[in-house]
Amino acid sequence: MTTGALVERFPYLCRTAVMKHLDVLEAADLLTVERRGRQRWNHINPMPIQRIYDRWVSRHVRRVSSSMSRLKDHVEGR
Repeated sequence: MTTGALVERFPYLCRTAVMKHLDVLEAADLLTVERRGRQRWNHINPMPIQRIYDRWVSRHVRRVSSSMSRLKDHVEGR
């Protein structure tokens, strides 16, 4: 979305506040910015979130999934 479109979505925030939030997201590499003329297009960058998932969450998901599979087998008498 453009910055203007994002500002419209949050009428209780001023443009400056929205820009500060976008700057924080960009600094955290969660947002990429593309400038087209006078417009600033903001795009979500999913890679940092994917890296967190790959590093931390997937390990726990595998363990829980394995436990659930063993529980299912036990309950069903296999």
